Amino acid sequence: MPEIELSAGTIDYDDTGGDGPVVVLAHGLGFDGSVWAEVVARLRPGFRVLVPVLPIGSHRRPMRPDADLSAHGIARLLAEFMECLDLRDVTLVQNDTGTAQLLVGVRDERVARLVLTSCEALENYPPGVQGRLLHAASRVPGGLFLLLQSFRFPFLARMETSLGGMAKKRLPKELIARWYGPVLTNRHIRRDLAKFCRATRKDCYLRAARNLPSFTRPALVAWGAEDRMMPPETGRRLARLLPNARYVEIPDARTLVQWDNPAALTGEIRRFVAANPLPGEG
Repeated sequence: MPEIELSAGTIDYDDTGGDGPVVVLAHGLGFDGSVWAEVVARLRPGFRVLVPVLPIGSHRRPMRPDADLSAHGIARLLAEFMECLDLRDVTLVQNDTGTAQLLVGVRDERVARLVLTSCEALENYPPGVQGRLLHAASRVPGGLFLLLQSFRFPFLARMETSLGGMAKKRLPKELIARWYGPVLTNRHIRRDLAKFCRATRKDCYLRAARNLPSFTRPALVAWGAEDRMMPPETGRRLARLLPNARYVEIPDARTLVQWDNPAALTGEIRRFVAANPLPGEG
């Protein structure tokens, strides 16, 4: 994988290359770019797709000890990633964490189109049972380490109160091991994850929502129709705050819409981009 040096440290990323419209896919907490694999494969014809490995649990390279890994810090790294690669007129697609919302009205000049799939928003932060457990564990000495041990056992990871509640399709043990291997085996990766979790502020996305009406560029809110951790009503409310947004529900999908129904999500992204062309596209 190519790598890039950012202010917080070095991150890996995937880049399909090409001269098509640029799409950046942002994953959520405890995942890496592999969670987007099917969407990348389906978007590759006609698009340049980039997937940064953000330092929120499944990254292989620890960040600098003084790195800001709060939600706002991760958002700044995402903006820095786009700037360092000089990506322009980006279609930014976010899943699970609400990072992209924190760029609106702050550092969104490179974002031409915004796609928010099931993610943290408004007062749903930390989200669901999973998010609240992780947040609580991070505040108890040794708590995060103990909680993470469950991911050594696929049958525990697939429980409804864990990863199983985020996906309708069965998650293979190989992917669970890939996603949680770094945080289970490297104390510096655990430190990075703990910094993110401990920086959680309940009002983080409520405050960010104040800026959403200023984003008049095209937006798509594509929510998992069967999402339990991020309820569809949250997605509908989010779409109403964005002046130029369309709301759709992805059938047969929970939070990990790109895993549960990549064909439907990719189809919606393609239609969205085609319906909102930029000068020189098409």
